[in-house]
Amino acid sequence: MFDIYTIIFLALAVFIFLRLRSVLGQRTGRERPPYDPYATRDAVRSPVTDKVVALPPRPAEPATVRPVEVPAAPPADRWKDVAETGSSVAAGLDAIAAADPSFDVKHFITGARAAYEMIVTAFAEGDRRQLRNLLSREVFDGFDAAIGERERRGETAETRFVSIDGSTITGAELRGRTTQITIRFVSKLISATRDRSGNVIEGNADKVTDVTDVWTFARDVSSRDPNWKVVATEAGQ
Repeated sequence: MFDIYTIIFLALAVFIFLRLRSVLGQRTGRERPPYDPYATRDAVRSPVTDKVVALPPRPAEPATVRPVEVPAAPPADRWKDVAETGSSVAAGLDAIAAADPSFDVKHFITGARAAYEMIVTAFAEGDRRQLRNLLSREVFDGFDAAIGERERRGETAETRFVSIDGSTITGAELRGRTTQITIRFVSKLISATRDRSGNVIEGNADKVTDVTDVWTFARDVSSRDPNWKVVATEAGQ
C-alpha cells in the first residue's frame, strides 16, 4: 500500500509532467533541425514567410597578386655596326622589330645586297621577269620603259660587278603595317652600252667605275610573303 506521502509525490510528478508537455509540446518528426553556424549559408528561410531569402554574397577571396612580367628592354647596342644608338635610324629599326619580331637586320642587309646585284644585272640584260619579282609596280614600270627604249634603238647594255664595297642603312621607318628601309650602296662596276654595230656609245667596257645608288626597300609586315621589294631608286653622291 502507498502511504499518503507517496501518493502526494506521484500526483505532483503527474502535474509537473502535464505542465511541461503543454509548454514544450511534442516532437512530431517535422521539427527544423538545430541551427548549425558552420553549415553552408547560401540561403536561409524566413521564420515568418518560410520563403528563401538570399544572403549577401560572401566577400571575395583576396586575389593572389603576381608580379607583372615586364619584357626586358632591348640592349642599347642591338644595332651595333648598323645604326648609331639614339639615331632616327635606330628608332626606326626598333619600330620595325617591334612590329615584326622575326626581323633580322643583318639578314636583311645580306638579302638587299644580293637583290641589288640581281636587279642591276637583270636591267642590263633586259630580264623583265626577274625585275617584276624584285621591284614594286611603279619602279618596274620605269625600268621597263628604259629597257623598251633601249630595244627600240637597237642598243645593248653590259654590266659586270667587281665588288660591293658598302651597304649602309640611311633610313628606316614603319608606316602603318609597311616597313621601309633605305640603303646606300657603294659598288665597283664595269658597264658599257653598245649600238647596233657593237660600238661602245656609253661607259667603258674595260674600266672599273665607282657607282653609288640609294635604294629603298619595303615590305608589308602583315603579309606572309617574307620578300622585300624595291620601291624607290636614285643615284647617290
